[in-house]
Amino acid sequence: MYLMSVSRLTLKQLRAIQQVYRTGQISAAAEALNITQSATSVLIRQAETVLGATLFERTTRSLAPSAAGESVIGLVERILGDLSTLEETIRGLRDLERGRIRLTATPATGLTLLPETVRRFRAAYPAVSLILDDCAPDQFYSNIIEQRADFGIGTEPEDKSALDWQILNSDPLCIICAVDHPFAERDCVGWRELKDEPLILSRRDYGVRGMVETTLAKLNIRARVVAEVGFLGSAAWMSACGIGFAILPGRLARAQPAPGIRSVPLVDPVVARDAGLVKRRRHTLSHSAERFIEMLAEDLQE
Repeated sequence: MYLMSVSRLTLKQLRAIQQVYRTGQISAAAEALNITQSATSVLIRQAETVLGATLFERTTRSLAPSAAGESVIGLVERILGDLSTLEETIRGLRDLERGRIRLTATPATGLTLLPETVRRFRAAYPAVSLILDDCAPDQFYSNIIEQRADFGIGTEPEDKSALDWQILNSDPLCIICAVDHPFAERDCVGWRELKDEPLILSRRDYGVRGMVETTLAKLNIRARVVAEVGFLGSAAWMSACGIGFAILPGRLARAQPAPGIRSVPLVDPVVARDAGLVKRRRHTLSHSAERFIEMLAEDLQE
């Protein structure tokens, strides 16, 4: 009967059984438990009442485990051992000694926002597995909603019924032009100066394209699009060749490896692409994920 009833014992009672079994004395068990001898005796009596069996045979100087005590001690040790393992696991997750982060971002976002933070995080917390999923723009939100990623770094979703968003960075748009173009000598270029100028824009499923067209439309300027690109690196080398001007967020513009180009801020108005944390609504992030986001915010502020 006592084997079936052990699950009804409290943790304090289980620990009292363990220490009395190990020490054979109420006084020594009480010292190990950091409680009084009378409290230890009460816990043992309560445990015996729950189990309906005597666990220890009392003598004048010590306690010897009864047959029932010998039978339950294995279960008691196993339960307390499992709890200790659980505590160590939770402590390891809290202290970033283990765990896993699944992060999704588009290649452009990854290139411009993540490298420094990823390097710092991996150096500081090498035991945390950081899984990075670079995805196409049309896969970004579905990766998060369908739980293929814990969170993402990207632009604000239009539909927030299933997603939460927190801004981390605001990046003003720039033009990329060839170094021998007059605009390359300027500190900034006004949007109105792009009237009738050849533009190299991303495909319509990229967020920057909509920002560019919306801004030009507000200024009653019709975009003269000479090329649409699916890879932003293509926009950079085309600009270097003098085909037209690419328009990109400043960080992304400065990250392009093509030689012979210069990025120049666009003004009047200043238009910025915001990027930040995207996660499932009401989803609680792990401590390691929260730490990564804290580090990313620090790096982007710098």
